[in-house]
Amino acid sequence: MFRVNEDYLKLPGSYLFSTIAKKVAAYQEKNPDKKIIRLGIGDVTQPLCPAVIKRLHEAVDEMADAKTFKGYAPDLGYQFLRDIIAENDYKQRGVAIESDEIFVSDGAKSDSANIQEIFAKESKIAVCDPVYPVYVDTNVMAGRTGTYDSATGLWSDVIYMPCTAENNFAPEFPKETPDLIYLCFPNNPTGSTITKDMLQEWVDYANKNGSVIIYDAAYEAYISEENVPHTIYECEGARSCAIEIRSFSKNAGFTGTRLGFTVIPKDIQTPDGVMLHSLWARRHGTKFNGAPYIIQAAGAAVYSEEGKRETKEQIAYYMNNASYIYEGLKSAGYTVSGGVNAPYIWLKTPDQMTSWKFFDYLLETANVVGTPGSGFGPSGEGYFRLTAFGSYENTVEAIDRIKAL
Repeated sequence: MFRVNEDYLKLPGSYLFSTIAKKVAAYQEKNPDKKIIRLGIGDVTQPLCPAVIKRLHEAVDEMADAKTFKGYAPDLGYQFLRDIIAENDYKQRGVAIESDEIFVSDGAKSDSANIQEIFAKESKIAVCDPVYPVYVDTNVMAGRTGTYDSATGLWSDVIYMPCTAENNFAPEFPKETPDLIYLCFPNNPTGSTITKDMLQEWVDYANKNGSVIIYDAAYEAYISEENVPHTIYECEGARSCAIEIRSFSKNAGFTGTRLGFTVIPKDIQTPDGVMLHSLWARRHGTKFNGAPYIIQAAGAAVYSEEGKRETKEQIAYYMNNASYIYEGLKSAGYTVSGGVNAPYIWLKTPDQMTSWKFFDYLLETANVVGTPGSGFGPSGEGYFRLTAFGSYENTVEAIDRIKAL
């Protein structure tokens, strides 16, 4: 008789956003005439920019011609895209990342979930709390998180780094030394950032202790302040300790077309000389057949002059929404943060409501959907995340509804 991987059975409940979707669907079924405004999931709503659409059509036409038809993509991704990424995202910032250190994928979520596979099962992980659930859940699936305490919401073998109002939602060095350190800045869910000097301290810490930082930079394009680093490789020594994960989903609206990449410098090696770059290349080639040619071609168009201008306009659109949410809630007396370098607003629930109670309250009284902070970890209890990815009109209506409560 077959057996299942029992580590999967340790996962409590369903995935956070699946739970939200079910609750909203049940409410909508009972209240079909209600207009529900969704500011919960971080999905973009603006269409792909014209430069991307144009290149998509061109690439589709190429697939109709035997001379230009493309089949499986190269393991690391097409050279044209990796060269463009290396030049625009790294070399123009004075950062030494080569194109063969860039692995193109179908998105940051997949890479942040799969990267843990190349590390030993007994590796100790450290995560910010609150945290993007994928980091913890995939390590649960890998069998390295221990047992779950339903009373505290903590896994016994995970090192949690609380990010609270007291430390400006930025992690502090853990007392126990981890093997893997997950960092995400600008942060999901809190919208917080850290300065380059603060990030340099983490790089120094990782190099000193032989740890690897898995750095999720999916929201890099939303950074507006000068002292906030766009890539961890701006820090000295990061090439020997940091893996960086990037996404086209939020910076260019590719949530429905799927494209991302991971950077693994060749400098990251075990004491006996095993390169993580080689391990990931082996894993990538075995388990992934590559993002479609037409999508990679469209990704390259993001870096064209038109693409840069048009995607910046989209980012400005969402950040205008973020500003409206932030200022609107603040004027209504809510305690809010984020919304400056990230499209997320992190608000303290009123009247000591639990985050799920506030979720139900907003859904039922304002017909607005957000994300309960406790879904991101114990330190998220008493907080709530709203996203700026809705339309401007819906954003205004949602905040006006909340202000009227």
